[in-house]
Amino acid sequence: MEHTEGFSTRFGRMRTPTAAWRVVLAAVATLALLGLLASSALALDNDDAAENGAYQILAPGEYGSLPPNVFSTDESKLYSALTPREGNVTAGAIAKDYLTEHFEKPTPVGPCMEESTTRPCLEEPKPGVEIIRDSSDIPHIFGETRSDAMYGSGWVANKDRSLLLDFGLGPAFVAALSPPGLNAFELLLTQRSFTPSKEAEEYIANQVQYLRDKGPDGEQVIEDLEAWCEGVNAAGGLPHVGLAQAIAGFAFIGSIFGNGGGGEVTNSNFLAKLEAKFGETEGLKVFHDLRESNDPEAPTTIKTPFPYDKEPAGPPPAGSAVIEPNSLSPELVKSDQALKASRKKASNFLLVGAGNTKLGHPIAVMGPQLGYYYPEIVFQADMHAPGVDAQGIVAPISPYVFIGRGRDFAWSLTSATNENTQQFLLKLCNPEEGGEVTRASEYYEHDGECVAMTTMDAGKLGAKIVEGKEVEPAREVYIKESIYGPVTGTVMVKGKPYGVSVDRSTRGHEPEGELAFSDFDSDRVHSPEQFFEAANMLGTTFNMAYVDSKHIAYFSTGRLPKTAPETDAALPTLGTGPYDWKGWLSQNEHPHEIAPNNGYLINWNNKPAPEWGSASENYSYGPLHRVLMFNGFKQPVTEARDVSVMNKAATQDFPAVYDWPVIQKVLEKTSPPGNTMVTKADKLLVKWIKRGASLYGKEQPKKAAAAVIEAVFTPMAEAVLGPVLGPELLGELKSIEGVDNGPNSGGSSFGGGWYGYVQKDLRDLLGETVAEPYSREYCGSGNLEACSKSLWAAMQTALEGVAAVQGNNPNRWKAPKVQIEFPPAGTLFPPKEFDIPWTNRSTFQQVIEFSTHQEEDLEGPLE
Repeated sequence: MEHTEGFSTRFGRMRTPTAAWRVVLAAVATLALLGLLASSALALDNDDAAENGAYQILAPGEYGSLPPNVFSTDESKLYSALTPREGNVTAGAIAKDYLTEHFEKPTPVGPCMEESTTRPCLEEPKPGVEIIRDSSDIPHIFGETRSDAMYGSGWVANKDRSLLLDFGLGPAFVAALSPPGLNAFELLLTQRSFTPSKEAEEYIANQVQYLRDKGPDGEQVIEDLEAWCEGVNAAGGLPHVGLAQAIAGFAFIGSIFGNGGGGEVTNSNFLAKLEAKFGETEGLKVFHDLRESNDPEAPTTIKTPFPYDKEPAGPPPAGSAVIEPNSLSPELVKSDQALKASRKKASNFLLVGAGNTKLGHPIAVMGPQLGYYYPEIVFQADMHAPGVDAQGIVAPISPYVFIGRGRDFAWSLTSATNENTQQFLLKLCNPEEGGEVTRASEYYEHDGECVAMTTMDAGKLGAKIVEGKEVEPAREVYIKESIYGPVTGTVMVKGKPYGVSVDRSTRGHEPEGELAFSDFDSDRVHSPEQFFEAANMLGTTFNMAYVDSKHIAYFSTGRLPKTAPETDAALPTLGTGPYDWKGWLSQNEHPHEIAPNNGYLINWNNKPAPEWGSASENYSYGPLHRVLMFNGFKQPVTEARDVSVMNKAATQDFPAVYDWPVIQKVLEKTSPPGNTMVTKADKLLVKWIKRGASLYGKEQPKKAAAAVIEAVFTPMAEAVLGPVLGPELLGELKSIEGVDNGPNSGGSSFGGGWYGYVQKDLRDLLGETVAEPYSREYCGSGNLEACSKSLWAAMQTALEGVAAVQGNNPNRWKAPKVQIEFPPAGTLFPPKEFDIPWTNRSTFQQVIEFSTHQEEDLEGPLE
């Protein structure tokens, strides 16, 4: 058949049909339009492209208000039922331990009544909107128009997460404005209020212009947000919600999971101390050892190199600075601590390509590790209207499903922590000629001018209440700003005072990322290429997974700056003008791939691609990363086998599996101390590791060996680096990167730590192959025998501490109790019903396999 040349569209290239086919397509389009007008938009096509299997789960459950009801914890029971299955999940277990994520329209048994748990039931908040709550309380939203669906999303957000909206909309402004020293998520968890000023509301509301600048797509998002606000307000019970609140709310999730960088001054302080101990040349080498920015052994999601933020050769370049050690002002220390505390690295995906699966279609097991809260910070929803088809999770500050599935594809996110935040050093000045320049100066040099800082009245922070007592009074919050953003404090550089200003690429551009989720929800994405275009509009930094009936694909997002060549992105940049950002990465410069050769795309917040430098606060791109636990796929892969890999890793002890074997080799180089307890504990640990090193237990790990690794890893890791770093620098590194991120009440574990330091240094000391050895050997200062003895000594001391409490028989030891908890439930009502066994698993998770694809139907006649 004859074809004319293709033409470009927003989502890639489409073929132009011949004249005969234009007539046919026009007739089909006319009939389709007439059918749409003649039929109810509240209907749903029963054909589901994911007929092979579509499942979801969200802990603790869909309902999120007070008092809790049966739907507050019902999904936790399913969620926990999967955990003890570890690596032996069956298809039947998936059907039993997950809920369906098929597109369907449940049949209601009656209207949804206040305080009633009868399900399925029907809500009709206004003509044109039907909300059917299924047997698990998940709302299926049907709208006669797109605006009706968005209205329904707002209605549900209020009904299901009114507590979160009530507590969270104020702190959301904190996330968008970034006042120094405040952690928006902490304000939410402690129910501390923040009331934005009129100036702050106008600053946020004016950002809607960035959507208008995007043309019809941006105008559509504005209409969606307005309809959503209308739905929220119609449900009642909350202060008025408008576009400013919606825009600020969208910034909230990104501030927790979608930003990276901002640790440059901390790094500079650490480097200054290393240089003071080892000299400039050797100190810089040790700094690079520990930063692990571009370790060639680091596990990456894709194999194609994408150079970015690479460490410059030689000393820090002219546009970066090493500050005077310990010269951070108290307000800067507080601000940096708040920024670090607000960040979470979480979530994972396991995508298996069509060539490796039993049915010849890709399979995905994926979801975000959002933490565990009541109310959960997202809710489940299914949305349908003309041009809208999406199911998954919705953040109650936006109308869209932001992780989930469309008609013929599914997607998910993990935190990427790419460098979209940078600290700039302001050379302080005095506008009066010859005037003294001190840390208190509110002027700075830029492009040769002495420029005044500005001040924003951000709003009023409510009093901090602890156990009914006011421990911090309410106060007005003001933000000093430079052209880069908020000024967070001061440091000293070569005897001169400098201000520190934080530039976040998404600040002031918050709503633009809504364009991506609008596309995902709107039947506009039907190929990896279209997915890449949509994902590239997301300014916050995420690893994004895509799956349809043929393809798996990956894209790493973010409005990522191109830094000046005379700078080191790991260190603060001089904010004098010449070293400002030089633009943004293009879509093709972001790590991305379709159908990798090995047939898998796997991510657990690990390095996206070779040569992709880690963000300034990220010290975890070394040779060991928890993503390595996703292994052992049995061929051909089924949904059950993919889930099994995930679920086994969710209960494994990472340092036991990946560090202890090399530690054991070093221990064997010398004799153990004359202490039978230590020898027994060592044998117990080795045996446990051979069996998989499971940490499963209802209230704590069942196996005694878990108590051994819990006790010994940290002191042994310190024994590895300690001989070179010494106590002070050891403590400094621990404040930047904790030693062992083990099981905790928040679930997500082993996301960062000293695991790579230990394994890499000991392998090098043993003479094993290391692709890029450290600049020196650390353990035993390079002496293998001394290293071995120091590890035995650290182990003995740690185990004697356990024995003092639990007795001398290691077989009877118990690891500390650990369960997943759901704060702030414990402060609102007895939390016992919410506690579940610890697991290192996504809070919301999809298991999905598509068998058909809309693109096939659209393209067929044109071949």
